[in-house]
Amino acid sequence: MGIVSRAEVFAAIRRDLRDGLSNRAIQRRHGVNYRTVREAAGSAWPAQRKQYPARGSKLDPFKPVIDAILIADLDAPRKQRHTLVRIYRRLIDEHHMSDVSYPVVGRYVRERRPRILQESGKAPSKVFIAQTHRPGEEAEVDFGDITIRLRGELVTCYLFCFRMSFSGKAIHRASLSAGQEAFFEGHLHALQSLGGVPTGKVRYDNLRSAVAQVLGFTRARVEAERWTVFRSHLGLEPFYCQPGIEGAHEKGGVEGQIGWFRRNHLVPVPEVDSIAQLNALIDAWDAADDGRRIGSRARTIGEMFAAEQPLLAPLPSEPFETGRWFSVRVDRYSQISVRTNKYSVPVRYIGRQVRVLLHASELVVYDERTEIARHERLLAKCGTRLELDHYLEGLLRKPGALPGATALEQARATGKFTPIHESWWAAARKAHGDSHGTRALIEVLLLQRHLPHDLLVDALAAALQSGALTADAVALEARKISESQPVPETVTDLDAQIDPIPSLTARRLAHLPADRRPLPSVAHYDQLLRLPRAQKGIS
Repeated sequence: MGIVSRAEVFAAIRRDLRDGLSNRAIQRRHGVNYRTVREAAGSAWPAQRKQYPARGSKLDPFKPVIDAILIADLDAPRKQRHTLVRIYRRLIDEHHMSDVSYPVVGRYVRERRPRILQESGKAPSKVFIAQTHRPGEEAEVDFGDITIRLRGELVTCYLFCFRMSFSGKAIHRASLSAGQEAFFEGHLHALQSLGGVPTGKVRYDNLRSAVAQVLGFTRARVEAERWTVFRSHLGLEPFYCQPGIEGAHEKGGVEGQIGWFRRNHLVPVPEVDSIAQLNALIDAWDAADDGRRIGSRARTIGEMFAAEQPLLAPLPSEPFETGRWFSVRVDRYSQISVRTNKYSVPVRYIGRQVRVLLHASELVVYDERTEIARHERLLAKCGTRLELDHYLEGLLRKPGALPGATALEQARATGKFTPIHESWWAAARKAHGDSHGTRALIEVLLLQRHLPHDLLVDALAAALQSGALTADAVALEARKISESQPVPETVTDLDAQIDPIPSLTARRLAHLPADRRPLPSVAHYDQLLRLPRAQKGIS
């Protein structure tokens, strides 16, 4: 049973009095005394409880002294004002305070100092002013941390959010880093999804991706050079908020949006195989949120954005590369070092200079204009990501290095080197010896450059079952499996079959009369076959 209010007790007593119960019976029923019954009989409203005066404190005689010290500090130099320790010492030495603890004095000083500032007019009261945003003009940007389960592992990644202030339309983008690459990619994705650029201010906090230095207590900032070029390319006009918690109130819309998105779409923790898969889910959630109403608004987010979207400035026609280029040299382990992490490239590029394009969630390695490797970006520092396929040509010459290779361990961890591979490798080593059996496995792994991974695994299983332990046999099994699979029906487009530029020769042949001549025959030449061959030695 819940707590019963005093008004409800009075109502029950008055009801019992109307029913004719005696004062003593009512007392027993409700657990009250006779004065309460008499008071309820006189008025349906309970009398207010008596307010007892606050109990005095040993600090009371010294409170005027503390107030005088704090008032005097208003005109004192900023670096020569009283600290709490100095106030406490003066009360003891000059005013003979005793039996008052340091925390008691501290609580009073922390309570009175801001009030004295406000009373003197030197510290205005904190107040939040309601704002009205014009359509198509203002937006807010921020990053937030999110936790996902990536390929079965719990990892922390970052959620970029670009929110239009008028409609509340928000575009989100997840990435494995919160660096400048993710900052730029989030902007491009958001503005392309919105179909335009806000014509007014876009509010930012002091992210290192945009701000290189905060100048004093003003809103002046030294911007990062690439950010200045990027925002100039898009036509964005930034507005930098105050540092700290005060600045968070200046862009409260995007702060609340990230929390709302995290609670409503990322609970329970999503399980994905890649960041691209997560971003596909996020795009679907953003589209579904168009039917939501914010607070007590009369229209949905989608309806308000439909009125806002035509007022946005057009996007620039020229592309902008959001990634960052690096020029690195491939070491003797066939690895390159990017941002303290190491990534593998094919062994034929050892000792050569290559170019790396670093994105928010992946990096691409180029030899001049040719792409030679692509990796998912590592989360932590001083990590290593190796592809077994990059080392196969070197392992053909050194098959004994395969069992302990780091690339093989990572292939096992990611599921690319399956138990079927392990079984076939063990059978090949047993049949051909360690060296020749390992070399046969490497030749099989080279087939995956031309065959799908699932098809190669099925071919390995079929070859293992039949006892065929060579790469040629695995390739033959893969061909049998691919030929036995039904060919998907393709929908032919009749319009696509029409050649828009007709051939003059085909047009002439189409209008020629039918050729009724008999087909040519070589029967006359058969008599040459019946002539006797010339014997040796006879001219």
